Amino acid sequence: MGGAEEYLEKAMELAGRAVDTQLPVVREAAGVVADALVGGKTFWVFGTGHSHLIAEELYGRAGGLASVRAVLEPGLMLHEGLLKSSLLERLGGLADVLLRVNEVAAGDVVLVVSNSGRNAVPVEFAVGARAAGAKVVALTSLAHSEAVEFRAPGGQRLFEVADVVIDNCGVPGDALIAVEGSPERTGSTSTVVGALLAQALVVEVVALLAERGHTPDVLRSLNA
Repeated sequence: MGGAEEYLEKAMELAGRAVDTQLPVVREAAGVVADALVGGKTFWVFGTGHSHLIAEELYGRAGGLASVRAVLEPGLMLHEGLLKSSLLERLGGLADVLLRVNEVAAGDVVLVVSNSGRNAVPVEFAVGARAAGAKVVALTSLAHSEAVEFRAPGGQRLFEVADVVIDNCGVPGDALIAVEGSPERTGSTSTVVGALLAQALVVEVVALLAERGHTPDVLRSLNA
């Protein structure tokens, strides 16, 4: 097989495993978010590096919740340079600044996305959000996190500091396919499966709000 065909087959298998195993957790997380929104609180999304793509996926998205607030710190994204993003996401104390600027508060819910779950900023952002009284939902790869040492100063990984943990079921290192002649694996899955699970979370939140008699603030496409 090999090439695109192998990636598509294995990625679909992995996505199917995530659907089969994570649906109860997605529903649990959606209940936490719906409770917060009904209570007038805020749903935040945050990720560093490529994980910020999941935050953008839920922010200002057609069919998404208009009330979602994304923490999109330029230096932690990729357009200012891969090295800069990689170094900053390991910087202890930076999350405290982001939490103060974005005013995460008691009763809010924060979705923190980090495939490895090992770097200082996402872990400290989760810890700080919980200290402020918010609930934290983690979207991470448990297999990857459990295979690596922590980098956060507090000595914990993201799945160890969250209230609810959604596993993207990705392999350690993220890349799925070994290609003969290539020294490294290729074909990552964290964004593909992460976006699938994040969108499932949003749809479940919308369904819960409607069931409770609240009109969900769903965005319509500007191009429709």
